[in-house]
Amino acid sequence: MTTTAFAFIAVAYLIGSLSFAVIVSRAMGMADPRSYGSGNPGATNVLRSGKKLAAVLTLLGDGIKGWVAVALAAWLAPRYGLGPREVSMVALAVLVGHMWPIFFGFKGGKGVATAVGVLFGFNLWLAMAAIATWLFMALVVKISSLSALTACVLAPVFAYFIIGPQSPFFGTCIIIAILVVHRHKSNLVNLLTGQEGKIGEKSSSEDKS
Repeated sequence: MTTTAFAFIAVAYLIGSLSFAVIVSRAMGMADPRSYGSGNPGATNVLRSGKKLAAVLTLLGDGIKGWVAVALAAWLAPRYGLGPREVSMVALAVLVGHMWPIFFGFKGGKGVATAVGVLFGFNLWLAMAAIATWLFMALVVKISSLSALTACVLAPVFAYFIIGPQSPFFGTCIIIAILVVHRHKSNLVNLLTGQEGKIGEKSSSEDKS
């Protein structure tokens, strides 16, 4: 790995480490989202505070940072002799930064919004397919975590047909799905035991963001 590629990856990780749940809450004079509800710094837990605007800003911030990291890397890569492989590594770095942020004790969110932002950086239609899947599942089962997990697991399938298995982005989508599923382990347990709350219900289960 070249020094330039390492720099791109390091910057992406730092961008990902900006936890908008905490940043937005502090800016709006709210309690730290790690101190209530599930304790997970994500949009769903921020919503438990009753501040819908804060939750929306958190969702947008976490999603946009994923897109910005990938879009900037893709734009700048040719100037520095880098290619899709390095852009893929940047995509993983920003997601890892969100999940394990250096600025917040390596305790971050579950990565769904940031993952979608990354997909937008890869391909517009790929991201739209994932969002459509989440919306469909949300309407049918009304369980946020199951909707998010389904969208993330199917993202590599969509990538196979939209961008092709030869693209480094295809392999990255597989890794992204694995990371997001890993971060949802507690939700999977709740789903299997029938304890996972539905969208709009107050639940003791962990944040799905």
